[in-house]
Amino acid sequence: MSNGSKLDSRTLMQELRSFDNEVPLFDFGHPLLNRISNSFLKAAAIGAIQAVSREAYFTAVEGEGGGNIVPDVSDSRKARFPGLGGETNSKSLEAMVTNSGKESFQWGLAAGLYSGLTYGLKEARGVHDWKNSAVAGALTGATLALTSENSSHEKIVQSAITGAAVTTAANLLSWIF
Repeated sequence: MSNGSKLDSRTLMQELRSFDNEVPLFDFGHPLLNRISNSFLKAAAIGAIQAVSREAYFTAVEGEGGGNIVPDVSDSRKARFPGLGGETNSKSLEAMVTNSGKESFQWGLAAGLYSGLTYGLKEARGVHDWKNSAVAGALTGATLALTSENSSHEKIVQSAITGAAVTTAANLLSWIF
């Protein structure tokens, strides 16, 4: 009974803080490698689930004859999986696996790179603050822009600024909550 009460009495913040002390999925012998691999694998799984669920949603909406039920979603966002034309099931499945794999790689790359950079900067500077988050976010944003199609100079700079702003805000807000 006492074990159950300990689990029930944990707050959300205690649960989130416990994630930093977890055992790595793979032990590569160095905390940096463990952190990068864990972040990559978790985010890649989330990216794959997100990509497949988005495609399932749009397939269901189109199959229902709803047309454009969600007007705020742009056509480029709806057509993330260009090979899903419905010619054959094997082609559609192959396109979905290929494109969800690419998207899960991008999610994993972002999480692994950001996690590794923040860890490395914390070790090098001896402090974990918003500056580490800003640098790691900017480099991660620029890297993600380079992995997308049609990456231009403007898109890379915009992604770097966005990455720095979002991660800095998240770091600063984490102290409030």
